[in-house]
Amino acid sequence: MIRSCICCGTALLPFAGETHQVDYQGASVAVADLSGFRCASCGEIEFDEDSAERYAAAGDMLVLAARHAAGAELRRIRKRLGLNQVEASQLTGGGHNAFSRYETGKVVPAPAVVNLFRLLDRHPEELDRLKRA
Repeated sequence: MIRSCICCGTALLPFAGETHQVDYQGASVAVADLSGFRCASCGEIEFDEDSAERYAAAGDMLVLAARHAAGAELRRIRKRLGLNQVEASQLTGGGHNAFSRYETGKVVPAPAVVNLFRLLDRHPEELDRLKRA
């Protein structure tokens, strides 16, 4: 049975032994020895089961690393500002344990939270103004 491309309907051709790059937020990792099928017309790729699992795991690893890096940055800034996690959560409108989850990498902080703390890192004198608001 001929496999057809889900994008354009063209026949898929098998490939094996390829290395593909996974990129996420400026970080990347190469995943070697991948195999599956490729559309000769549009380039769409379908990995076989093992390759798909390894490719997805590499992407998951990059996402987790980015979460932990963001958490470490928020923790560093929060401590520099002399805030505890509850105070930091109140400042950003999050729940009482939001910062704990950000700092441990369990939850991805909203870009607005990261941007606010980066601004406060550069301008800590603005913290009192925010607390009064």
